[in-house]
Amino acid sequence: MATVIERPGPPKKTNRIGLALLDYKGQPSTLCSGCGHDSISSQLTKAFYELGIHPHQVAKLSGIGCSSKTPAYFLGKSHGFNGVHGRMPSVATGTVLANRSLRAVGVSGDGDTASIGIGQFVHLMRRNLPMVYIVENNGVYGLTKGQFSATADRGSKLKTGVVNDLPAIDLCTMAVELGATYVARSFAGDPKQVLALLEGALSHKGTAVLDIISPCVTFNNHPGSTKSYTWGKENEDMLHEVGFVPYFEQIQVDYEEGSVMEVELHDGSRIVLKKLERSYDPTDARRALDLLRGAMENQQFITGLIYVDPNRQNFLELLNLTDEPLAHLSQDKLRPPKEVLDEVMDSLK
Repeated sequence: MATVIERPGPPKKTNRIGLALLDYKGQPSTLCSGCGHDSISSQLTKAFYELGIHPHQVAKLSGIGCSSKTPAYFLGKSHGFNGVHGRMPSVATGTVLANRSLRAVGVSGDGDTASIGIGQFVHLMRRNLPMVYIVENNGVYGLTKGQFSATADRGSKLKTGVVNDLPAIDLCTMAVELGATYVARSFAGDPKQVLALLEGALSHKGTAVLDIISPCVTFNNHPGSTKSYTWGKENEDMLHEVGFVPYFEQIQVDYEEGSVMEVELHDGSRIVLKKLERSYDPTDARRALDLLRGAMENQQFITGLIYVDPNRQNFLELLNLTDEPLAHLSQDKLRPPKEVLDEVMDSLK
C-alpha cells in the first residue's frame, strides 16, 4: 500500500495582526479594464494590510458613480453604505458620530463631490471629521457617457472634439481653505505614491482628502485630455518623495539632507530613506494655496502631500463625546429620566 506524504506549502505571509493580504480583498471589479479606480482599490487593500487594521473596524461610504462602486472591490469583510448622489459626507458624519471606534473611508468621484455634492463637501471640510475622503477624479461623468465634470480643466477636449470653456474646481484648494487637515494629490498611475499617501491619511486624526487623478479609459484617455494616463505621466511634478513609517512603536532616525539611511521596520523589513534637499513645508497653508493656484494657472500636475495640520482638534473632540461609542451606550444613558430633562430645561430659562 502506497504511503502519501503531504509536503507543507510555503508559509502564509501575514501582517502584524495575523491576517493575509487576501483577507483585505473584496469582490472582482466590474469596471472597465485599465480603469484607474481599480489601481486605487488595490493600494487601499495594501494600505490596510500593511497597517494591520481589522476589516471589521472600517466603514466604507460612497455616493453614486463609477467611483462609488469601488468600495465593493476592497475590504469585503468591512461595513459599507452606498448613499445617494452627493450625500456621502452626511452618511459618513452620522457613522462616525454614532461609532467613533470605526475608521471611516469615503470614496467619491469628481461629479459626486464637485457638482451635486459640493455643499456636503464644504461642510465636511470645515468640521474636520476624522475620516479619509478619496476623490477618484477623471474629469468626466463615466456613467452618463463622458460629459465634462466640474473638475475638467479649461481647454481640455472630449473624444468628440468638444472643448471645455469653463474653469475647473480645484478640490485640494477648497479643502485647504475650508479646514481639512491632510490634503494630498496623486495619480493612479503612481501606485507607490498613492500607497504612502493612503497610509498617512489612515493614520491622521482629522479629515484627510486625497484627490487622485484616475483616468477614465473609455471616455477620457485620449490626446487633448488633461486627465489621461499619458498626460499624467508626462506632466507629473512631485513635491517630494513620499514615504510613510507606521507608528506602532517609535522609530527615530537622524541623518543629513541629501544623505541616505537604511531603516529596519517592526516587521523586519527594511526601507531606504533619502532626505531631499528640496524644501517644501506642508504645514504652511498659505504656501500650499499659492502652490495650488500657480499649478492651476500653469496647468501643472502637482502631486504629494500638499498640506497637513496634525494639531487642530477634530469634530469628535470639539463635541466632547464620550470615549464609549454612542452606538454602544445603553438605553438608560441615551434616554435620561424626566428629572434630568427638567433640570436641563430649567437651566435654559
